[in-house]
Amino acid sequence: MTIAVDHTLDTCGLYCPEPVMMLHNKIRDIASGDILEVIATDPATTRDIPKFCQFLGHSLLGQEESDKVYRYFVQKA
Repeated sequence: MTIAVDHTLDTCGLYCPEPVMMLHNKIRDIASGDILEVIATDPATTRDIPKFCQFLGHSLLGQEESDKVYRYFVQKA
């Protein structure tokens, strides 16, 4: 998947709830419409990040998994 990102958040090695907490802090610091790539190794993020986006109204433009590394592309509302 090729999505032009404005920011990247690496949460590799962290486990729930830290990736979502870091996402929450980072998304507050970026401009509306910016795209944030989140890189994670915690499988719980496959549930947590889509729910985070749905609850707060951000767009989850895509997600992918490769070798137990999860990537999410979140556009700030």
